[in-house]
Amino acid sequence: MPHPGERDPPVADQLPEEGNQLVQDPIALSIDPTTGVMSNATGRYEKRLRDLDGVYADRDAFASALAAAPDRLMYEVYEHRPQQVEGDMIVGTSILAPGTIGREYSLTRGHLHALADRSEIYHCLSGHGVMLMETLAGESRAVELRPGQTAYVPGHWIHRSVNVGDELLVTHFCYPADAGQDYDVIAQAGGMRDLVVRTGDGGWALERNPSWRSRDV
Repeated sequence: MPHPGERDPPVADQLPEEGNQLVQDPIALSIDPTTGVMSNATGRYEKRLRDLDGVYADRDAFASALAAAPDRLMYEVYEHRPQQVEGDMIVGTSILAPGTIGREYSLTRGHLHALADRSEIYHCLSGHGVMLMETLAGESRAVELRPGQTAYVPGHWIHRSVNVGDELLVTHFCYPADAGQDYDVIAQAGGMRDLVVRTGDGGWALERNPSWRSRDV
């Protein structure tokens, strides 16, 4: 607390100098809710079927699908990544194609954040999906997503998106810029504990993954 007669320094004196890497220009990001295309993205990547070997539980079904269409686009991501420092945020869109491999619905690789206590949100813009989550100890949760709904993924939860609808699943995500991703944590356990599979009436259900094995935690 300042002494009588003293004043707090002006706000301008507390800000980093111009040119400092922490100073960012505000920008606007426009997102098409049906396609997921985002303006002012600093990066974009895609995953085709040939990139997802080992991700789907039914290896025979995957091999058949791969032989028929190795270049099939499974999902793409747009992101705005200002800088990878603590305190900043990465925002973007995930566009996941519909379909199944065997009985398992189309999904992303999934990850745990490299800084495991970092959380993330996914807001559904269009489509019908499930956010499948799992702790290192094997506790599993599934949050259904429809337009206007948001899934909050706390720190220490592995997570992946699953498209259980007949159209693109478009979600808008946001997470701390220093979080990083650990993709190997899923493969090391033989996949996630639960699979999201198509039911006989065209709905979805969780089914135990027979290849899953517990982690040493």
